[in-house]
This record gives sequence, C-alpha cells and structure tokens, in this order.
Amino acid sequence: MTVKFVYENLAAQDLDRRGLRPETAPTALLLVDIEADLTIRDEGRVVMAEGLFPVAELARSLVGWLRRPAGERGDFEFDSMSYADVGEVRILGSAEGWRVGSVSEPDSWTSPVGWEVLVAEIERFVTAVRKDVVAPGAEPGLIPEL
Repeated sequence: MTVKFVYENLAAQDLDRRGLRPETAPTALLLVDIEADLTIRDEGRVVMAEGLFPVAELARSLVGWLRRPAGERGDFEFDSMSYADVGEVRILGSAEGWRVGSVSEPDSWTSPVGWEVLVAEIERFVTAVRKDVVAPGAEPGLIPEL
C-alpha cells in the first residue's frame, strides 16, 4: 500500500483580490493564499479531497514536523490558519504503521505504511510544492528544505 499527496491547479488568487503580489506579500498570507486542489490517496482510493487547500502552509508544517527529534515528534495534526479545526490533515502512528486522514473525513484513512514510505512521500510532496511556489512569484525559501 502507498499514500500519495496529490495537488493540482496551484494558484494565489486571493493575493490578487487583496491587491498584493507574491514578491511582497507577508509570509503568513503567502502560506494561506497559495492554494491548490489537494487529494490524499491510498492506492486508487481517495481518502480526502479538498479544493483551494493551503498546500504551501501544509508543506511548511510537514517540514517542521519531520525536523523534530524522533522522541518529540508524535502524531501530526495540521494546525492551519485557514481552518477553524485542527487536523484537516492528520498523520497518526500505530504499531501497524502510519496512517493519513482528516478530521473532516473521520472514518477515512489510508492503510498503514512504514515510516520510510511516509517520509519519502512527504519529501516528494514538499519538494514539488517548494518548486511550484516560485511560479506565482514566491521565494522557494517560503518552504524550508528538508
């Protein structure tokens, strides 16, 4: 089994509405305004799908989570500036492995995967988002390197 973070239609439409440009916008606004349609998949099954999701903010949060020491890392619950509830993306560890889900879809989870599989997918996602934030004009450093 595999887990995939897939996004498409990356844009920063709200920045235009605010009269801002990515080169000069504050970091907090860039993180929530660079959005895309996000889908989390387990093989071919959709676990979560959300349009206009703050993928830059998610990528940055995942980097912070992975950088924590293993003994302090714990589970991941995305605490977004765009959502009232914490956990729009959740990653929970268990004896069977790591599962990805969402507080919005409480009964939908990926199958458990090993830590190495999860990290490889997060690295792929973060690297892609980091590269793509340059297109609307943001600095790649908006999302730290892993």
